[in-house]
Amino acid sequence: MSTNNGLNDPMGISRREVLRRGLYGTAGLLLASRLGKDAFAAPTTPATAVATTTRKAKSVIQVFLWGGMSHIDTWDPKPDAGRDYMGDFATAIPTNVDGIQIGMLFPELAKQADKFSLIRSMTHRNNGHETAAYLMQTGHTPGERLSYPSIGAVFSLFKGPNYKGLIPPYVVMTQAQGRFSEEGFLGPKYKPFATGGDPNAYRFEVEGVVARGITDDRQKARRELLGKMDTLGKELTGTPQLAVSEDAKKQAYELILGEGKDVFDLSKEKDALRDRYGRHTFGQECLAARRMVEAVVPYVVINYPGGWDTHSNHFSTMRRQCPQLDQGLATLLADLKDHGLLDSTIVWCSGEFGRGPKIDWQPPWNGGRNHYGNVFSVLVAGGGFKGAHIVGESDEKAQEVKTRPVYPVDLLGSIYQLAGIDTTAKLPHPMGTEAHVLPPTSENVKSGGLLTEIM
Repeated sequence: MSTNNGLNDPMGISRREVLRRGLYGTAGLLLASRLGKDAFAAPTTPATAVATTTRKAKSVIQVFLWGGMSHIDTWDPKPDAGRDYMGDFATAIPTNVDGIQIGMLFPELAKQADKFSLIRSMTHRNNGHETAAYLMQTGHTPGERLSYPSIGAVFSLFKGPNYKGLIPPYVVMTQAQGRFSEEGFLGPKYKPFATGGDPNAYRFEVEGVVARGITDDRQKARRELLGKMDTLGKELTGTPQLAVSEDAKKQAYELILGEGKDVFDLSKEKDALRDRYGRHTFGQECLAARRMVEAVVPYVVINYPGGWDTHSNHFSTMRRQCPQLDQGLATLLADLKDHGLLDSTIVWCSGEFGRGPKIDWQPPWNGGRNHYGNVFSVLVAGGGFKGAHIVGESDEKAQEVKTRPVYPVDLLGSIYQLAGIDTTAKLPHPMGTEAHVLPPTSENVKSGGLLTEIM
């Protein structure tokens, strides 16, 4: 029988290695890339983060309403359009900004309208989930020969080199959206970290950070045992290679037992605030997002649990989900303001498209709304975006853009500009192919211009 302890045999695994792997788990994998000096290397092309305006945004929170939320029922109501368009929600309610009304299911957001602006003329005319999601999160036309990275991956690329936090720079709650490969050609290094777990549970069990069924005391005991068994480390004290390894180990422990874990510990917040956010998954995701931007995580995505693909059961779904969206998002805006974070945090909320403004009463839909990319709405706030404004207008039945079309490149370009990311900068393609953050204007991309009205 072999007595090899696994230290020299690349195929062997020692007891020490088993302990090490059990301790670090996914947390170790998250930090493993930091052993390499190019872990978050900036592009080798010029101007990695050129500011074209006064930069205000340090972080972004994207609330992604995947499946596509109906614009006519929510942020672009048309109370005079009739039952075939408004169905059960024919009433618009006033907000705290004169002249701005929103859907009747959003009374809490109505109180915060001074903090956000609504784009009511968003358009791309694409009705496919995957292709529309790609458009809205990359700004590039689907079907091109390159698979471009999402805006979150681009933030990770450009903000990562200067980001000193322990939590990865691009985080998704709780599952990656899966409509397209969000890291694109940048590769797995820029893939979002999906937290898993449920922030509304008694313990938010973040994958690789908060271990399921393992107490902090047990984690600490494992650490102490591993330290006692690390005879090799004691023998090589002072060597540069070991110093790098020890630094990574220290960061891993800090992630699972210290600062990193604390960010996801929602029990540190007062019960009254957690109640304000709502004791449901979405509300507590919003609270976790605020805690992450306090830690200056560059890009945080909340993928709305359950989605908004309401071909059927539309009105019952809206009655259930809109109050949760209203409560969580309104509290997030107010809480960011209270913590002095709204000016440095962009919040944008949208699906990949809207829903058909004309209700489909026929079986099997029985009062549903279908995919609709001709015109829909987006909420933006903070980070340099002004509140209390409406950008663009849809027609009297929310079927087409009436004034000021806004395209994906306009929205994403405005976010990039407020964050100081040059949209003309080249992205590092592994084969050396020329690629840019957003498509150059020479490619005849549809654009209505940056959102200068609210910047």
